[in-house]
Amino acid sequence: MTQDTITNQAEIGKFNTLKVIAKTDNGAYLDAGDLGEILLPNRFLPDDCEVDSLVSVFIYLDSADRLIATTEKPLAQVGEFVSLKVAQVNKMGAFLDWGLPKDLLVPYNQQHTKMEVGKYYLVRVFLDQRTERIAASSKLDKFIDVWPAEYTDGEEVSLTIANKTDLGFKAIINDLHWGLLYDNEIFQPLRVGRKITGYIKKVRDDGRLDLILTRGGKGKVIDFADKFIRFLQDNDGFTTLNDKSNPELIKRTLGVSKKTFKATVGNLLKKGKVSIEKNGIKLL
Repeated sequence: MTQDTITNQAEIGKFNTLKVIAKTDNGAYLDAGDLGEILLPNRFLPDDCEVDSLVSVFIYLDSADRLIATTEKPLAQVGEFVSLKVAQVNKMGAFLDWGLPKDLLVPYNQQHTKMEVGKYYLVRVFLDQRTERIAASSKLDKFIDVWPAEYTDGEEVSLTIANKTDLGFKAIINDLHWGLLYDNEIFQPLRVGRKITGYIKKVRDDGRLDLILTRGGKGKVIDFADKFIRFLQDNDGFTTLNDKSNPELIKRTLGVSKKTFKATVGNLLKKGKVSIEKNGIKLL
């Protein structure tokens, strides 16, 4: 979730930090710039809310199509990709549970495949400029930038895991571009919709992007060192894993390759943070 927009011009479908300009029996009215004055109902008022206070709110249309502010947090804002569950389907389309009283509509013409109640789908949340209604679409390609991406090898990026392919998982990079994670380089469980930090492994000549979930070289060892120390701390300072352990066991237990595991242990040994015991590794 992105940070609040601190502005006098509120944006529908996003979190905004707005000033209270009046309090009434119904709640507080907020200055939303060109959108006018928007009500924050009593049930959402912070305890310390007074005139001239700043409050963080999400703005959307209620069931009567009136602009309303809330301090409740939906699972996504306009412009973000998110995996949501279908709560109901009717003649208008599918309605997704996104954490607010009013479900999020996916019209039939925005469904990549026909949606079914109880199933999860990866969607993009968008604002219909004509109606000012917030909606969602599972036709993801229309929201992906068609221009070649300008990334550098090793660059840290934000990923949203998308569909499984024969090669691995497609992922959406920074809510803008497609990339690919290869099966043989994934050492942790992934699911559609998961938000995770990743890295650009390679920008191909054709503009396509290969991804990886850990930094290469020394960066990978440094990234995993803290995680391994926390693992030891959570297990009474000891693990029976060692350089003779099965690679699959290391992968299942720690989420990294045996090569990264051994390099990390070697680095921690040099720093005097662990010791090699007869039956495992001990935290010092």
